[in-house]
Amino acid sequence: MEVVEVLHMNKGAGETSYAKNSKVQSKIISITKTVTEEAIIELLCKNFPESMGIADLGCSSGPNTLTVISEIIDIIYSKCSNLGCPTPEFRICLNDLYSNDFNDVFGSLPAFYNKLKEEKGTDFGQCFITGVPGSFYGRLFPRKSMHFVHSSSSLHWLSQVPPGLDRKASTAINKGRIYISKTSPQSVLDSYMLQFQKDFSLFLKSRSHEIVPGGCMVLSFTGRKSMDPTAIESCHQWELLAQALMNMVPEGLIPEEKVDTFNAPYYGPCAEELELEVQKEGSFIMDRLEAFEIDWDGGVDMPNTINGTLSSGQRVAKTIRAVIESMLESHFGRDIMDDLFQRHADLVDKHLAKTRTKYTNLVIHLVRKG
Repeated sequence: MEVVEVLHMNKGAGETSYAKNSKVQSKIISITKTVTEEAIIELLCKNFPESMGIADLGCSSGPNTLTVISEIIDIIYSKCSNLGCPTPEFRICLNDLYSNDFNDVFGSLPAFYNKLKEEKGTDFGQCFITGVPGSFYGRLFPRKSMHFVHSSSSLHWLSQVPPGLDRKASTAINKGRIYISKTSPQSVLDSYMLQFQKDFSLFLKSRSHEIVPGGCMVLSFTGRKSMDPTAIESCHQWELLAQALMNMVPEGLIPEEKVDTFNAPYYGPCAEELELEVQKEGSFIMDRLEAFEIDWDGGVDMPNTINGTLSSGQRVAKTIRAVIESMLESHFGRDIMDDLFQRHADLVDKHLAKTRTKYTNLVIHLVRKG
């Protein structure tokens, strides 16, 4: 699977769009706001640039994209106001893969700029926002051009399906599963771990060229507390989706080999794995690393439908669908998507009726060495 070609959040503003189904990600941004604020204030205490480079990696589209940028600007504006000094000019780069809905992002910029002027006044510093398409597993920006880099709900996506597990593999070694599972062979676990190590190391190396000495990053993504990659917090959501797919096989809706040859380009690391890669790459100091939990449905209400309030399973399925439908559609075809996610919603409801499983999210603050 060519991840850069098929991975994108569902576009537009329809019922299955990311714009309508990204409240879990919004909740994560809200929870990590304090870490972002403290990191930026610490940065400004050391270095107060006239022109400040800021990047949001994996920006996606919809309401969350400019919410992040707005919060970052507010933090800097408030600090400058307290100090009685002018705000720097902002060079803001919004990054995501080539297939991201950048048209939606650009279309919302006029209202964003007008709101800045209304809230901050005409003396507010210049703000230049650009889109930077491409994978963050490689260089994106000129050398030493960034002061603060942010990424939320993105770095658990790998650059590719681990070698030996993609659809081109001669033998399916993870049969009936689409990610790491308790019953996956050890070789599957090893392949995923090695791909994560390679990708995260390349991410750190790429950013080390682009961030000024003393600059920093705040990164948050789905991970796990346990060192065991088969822990339920890490992989059970994928197991339920695999079960929904396998339930369609006996009905002739999809061939079993289609399931056997699909593996998600995803890895939820533990804190120890992150620390090890940061130490090995060597360009950054880890200032902070925290874990927090969030309900699968974000613990937030979603709009009522004509048939009443959505169940937790339906909310979870809609959130998952908005994120990964492009990959599933590329492999299984468009026709089964409605059926698949209804089955997935039913399985999630049954699971949550027994136990309230939560996602574990990790947030890390890294400072570029001088």
